[in-house]
Amino acid sequence: MPKAPPKYRAPALDKGLDIIELLASAHAPLSIADISDGVGRSRGEIFRMLQVLEERDYISRGDGDSGYSITPRLFRLGMEQPPVKSAVETALPIMHRLADQIDQSCHLVVPSGDQIVVIARVDPPGDVGLVVRIGHRRPMAQSASGHVLLSWQSDPIREHWLGIIAESEPNLDRKKLLKSILLIRAQGYASHASREVDGVTDLSAPIMEHDRAVCALTVPFIERRTASKTIDFTLKYLQQATTDISHALLYGSDAK
Repeated sequence: MPKAPPKYRAPALDKGLDIIELLASAHAPLSIADISDGVGRSRGEIFRMLQVLEERDYISRGDGDSGYSITPRLFRLGMEQPPVKSAVETALPIMHRLADQIDQSCHLVVPSGDQIVVIARVDPPGDVGLVVRIGHRRPMAQSASGHVLLSWQSDPIREHWLGIIAESEPNLDRKKLLKSILLIRAQGYASHASREVDGVTDLSAPIMEHDRAVCALTVPFIERRTASKTIDFTLKYLQQATTDISHALLYGSDAK
């Protein structure tokens, strides 16, 4: 069924949102010509809009005027939303405790469309560790965190997410993904070799709100030659941390 035409129009706002959405999906800075083509408007129509968005810190230009990129401003605004802010504030003390226990870094992940996004992290206490920056995004179907989030959803929500994922990944092996989800549900966590870094195993477990995962807590585990803390040791403390965060989110107290 075709969408009903919008009841009201705000052309200037439409232009600004079109530009922000285009830059948010770009993998490299875009020139004015690129943006003009991408939003289907003339350079004259978008020139002032670009200036205003830059002044308000929603977009920025790279060195040597290499083009426009989205800034983290929208991400920071989103982080101020009460559910997200509450999750981060609740999780961080427990994440610090976990990092000290396992001598590894950890990060907190939430779903965002067909992707996952990192909303908090704790660096490793020692000299060696893999740190993932806040705001980092990955396709949900290609990350341990994403598989965990998919694993603990109702069937209708999971099917909806899989439909969104299939639109951006038409070659997705759905059977393989569903097999991974079943295994993760059975064992209570994901343990996948990193797709980005050799020698790293991504360990991830769900943070639950009743019967669904609202976040995933992930440890990019680096096995060091002199370290005595194994993957099994790390998984034990990771699962305890996710249990404590889940409990704190439900009942309003944290487990130090």
